[in-house]
Amino acid sequence: CSICIKKQIKGFIVLDEDFKLLTGADNLTEYTFNTKQAKHWFCKTCGVQSFYKPRSNPDSISVMICCVDSDTIQDVEVTDFDGQNWEDSIKILQPENS
Repeated sequence: CSICIKKQIKGFIVLDEDFKLLTGADNLTEYTFNTKQAKHWFCKTCGVQSFYKPRSNPDSISVMICCVDSDTIQDVEVTDFDGQNWEDSIKILQPENS
């Protein structure tokens, strides 16, 4: 969406069961808008958004790749997605039989 474009978000999608927040949960604040399905968490101290629950992948967390230590990433699959035209673009992420 326009917010993701302004923030230059590169979605690094991690399944819910593979995501574990180790510290700092008490220092996060949540922001939602429009459909209230996407949930964006921000640091209360510095304002950085380190991850969010995307509407396009409700069983996943999208981690801001710039917030991850580079030596912890082993493998990444890149899929282009036109977030500005979200409703049309979401079709490329849907299984063919849905």
